[in-house]
Amino acid sequence: MTVINRQENISVAIYIRVSTLHQIDKDSLPMQRQDLLSYAKLMLNTENCVIFEDAGYSGKNTARPRFQDMMSQIRAGNFTHLLVWKIDRISRNLLDFATMYNELKDLGIVFISKNEQFDTSTAMGEAMLKIILVFAELERNMTSERVTATMISRANNGLWNGGRVPYGYNYDPETHEFSFNEAEKQIVVLIHDMYEQERSLVRVARELNEGFYRTRAGNLWSPVSLLIILRNIFYCGDYRYNVLKEGNRKKVKNEQEWVLVEDHHPCIISKEQKARITEILDSNSKICRQRNIYNSPKHNHVFASILYCGICGKPLGSTPGNITRDGWNYSKYNCPTKRKSSTLCTNKGTSDPIVGEFVFNYILNMLNAQLDFLNINSPKELERRLLIGDTFSYIECIEKNGLHDLFNVLSSKEISGAIFGKGINIQTKKVKVESDMTKLRNEKKKTQRALDRLRNLYLYSDDSMHEAEYIMRRNQLTELMDDINEQIGFLNTDTWQQSVSDEEFIQCASEFIIAQKLSNRKYIHYKKLATSVDTGVLKQFVLSIIDSITIINGNISSIVFKNGLCHEFIFKQQKK
Repeated sequence: MTVINRQENISVAIYIRVSTLHQIDKDSLPMQRQDLLSYAKLMLNTENCVIFEDAGYSGKNTARPRFQDMMSQIRAGNFTHLLVWKIDRISRNLLDFATMYNELKDLGIVFISKNEQFDTSTAMGEAMLKIILVFAELERNMTSERVTATMISRANNGLWNGGRVPYGYNYDPETHEFSFNEAEKQIVVLIHDMYEQERSLVRVARELNEGFYRTRAGNLWSPVSLLIILRNIFYCGDYRYNVLKEGNRKKVKNEQEWVLVEDHHPCIISKEQKARITEILDSNSKICRQRNIYNSPKHNHVFASILYCGICGKPLGSTPGNITRDGWNYSKYNCPTKRKSSTLCTNKGTSDPIVGEFVFNYILNMLNAQLDFLNINSPKELERRLLIGDTFSYIECIEKNGLHDLFNVLSSKEISGAIFGKGINIQTKKVKVESDMTKLRNEKKKTQRALDRLRNLYLYSDDSMHEAEYIMRRNQLTELMDDINEQIGFLNTDTWQQSVSDEEFIQCASEFIIAQKLSNRKYIHYKKLATSVDTGVLKQFVLSIIDSITIINGNISSIVFKNGLCHEFIFKQQKK
């Protein structure tokens, strides 16, 4: 890979490929290189180019090292243009080219073929490429039809079309026959018998996991993995194919399109038992829909994706709770590990009333403490202000580091009367920090590329450097990389110090509370708030403020805010 001096605005990735040693010997690579560099300079008015070369690689596909390296850098946003000598330098396979071009288009990258005058920044160039893509799409569809017809024909003849072999079976590709995996077969029988007795996927999964039964991959059983087995007629000895629609594996085709081969292989479960189990599954599914247990598109789980189990660390799953008499449809949150096995995780679940009451009153207390900060003389007093209210009665104290961080930040700021944003302005410094950060990240990318080039030169070049020279240059670049990382760390710290304050975090909360006419309250009843404000608005607000919340025994044990501030709460029962 050769690097040319860079300019701003336009950055060009130049890709060069020759397929044979004869072409290399005939100086095809140097010719392409010079031709494309001249084109970039004259037509694009830039010398900001990086050349990627693949010598001796065929164009039948895109599995080439420099090409893949180039695409990775394009995806990382390092280039605005991709310039090639001819389209077939990318690939002689139209489908591969079409795939690459669609990705470039999504990324906003201009594609240029110098000799064929395809420049996607022009209307004519775009039109010519679209013609190519039309034929590529036609080829793709015709290929798909041929493959589908072949697969259906194989299925009709009782041949296995590949894919994951169902749990409980082994498959011999030479004889095209299925046989029992005896260890897995016993578990399949157990799953069916247990479900017919328990009539609950959750209970069966929990019992299996607590009995140390595992999936083929060694994972815990989940209700979903059990459902797949219980619904699969393969265990009755029948082979069914072409059931689900291509592109949408959740939709089922018309039954007339199915391929069904009865008594295709040895059965594990009788058809009579499978019929009984199917009836139970259908009945339970109907009950779930009637109770609205399954998530509906209209239901917003306000705290979904930010709640984590304080014991096993897993993200908590969310489900709608029972609708209250006054119509409130709140959410429940539970640990998926606990759901699978109560011995692997003993954590209790939580709900919107618990989490919401805590979060919004804590934000309100932070706001009120900030408003009256001139009368707060110590972290201990700040802690007392933050823990006002019965919601926080189970908390002994706030971990001192997070508490002191907030106190120090608030102490270092001038608090003006314009408390809700306009009186405090950190925008100028913030812009400068972001600008410096961008420059450092660009320097880091350049340094990393230099390290890569040095390594390739030492390992693969015919005129390889001595080991001592390589080590010396590598150490220099490594030291430079360390310096850049250190500066980035300092800027991150500076950004954190600016954003941890009330300006960006508390201000956002203030605006929300004012909009809801809650700023004059000493306590927020979350249920009243949630039933008067759209849950989508609440969710958006929560996600803009909070990065993560940890739950232990149903209660909040820590909150990490988007600005980096972390408050850990010490429970009274934890105090010794």
